[in-house]
Amino acid sequence: MDNHHSGPVETGATMDYAEHEKTYEKFLAAAKWGTIHVVALMIAMAAGFFGGIGLLGGLVVFLVLSVAGIFLLR
Repeated sequence: MDNHHSGPVETGATMDYAEHEKTYEKFLAAAKWGTIHVVALMIAMAAGFFGGIGLLGGLVVFLVLSVAGIFLLR
């Protein structure tokens, strides 16, 4: 463990704010699209299992909801 510091923590290396902003934007986009697909998957699973439309019907529901979510949240 290297705990040798050349100065106070507050005066550490400068932060690359542009790169930080790009990473944060990518994280937000991944969270948004991931949430859309997880919600679509949960609704499709509920429709397939409890709605009686089966696996293929649930797959169709998932695809329709995913495309609708992508279209609406662009």
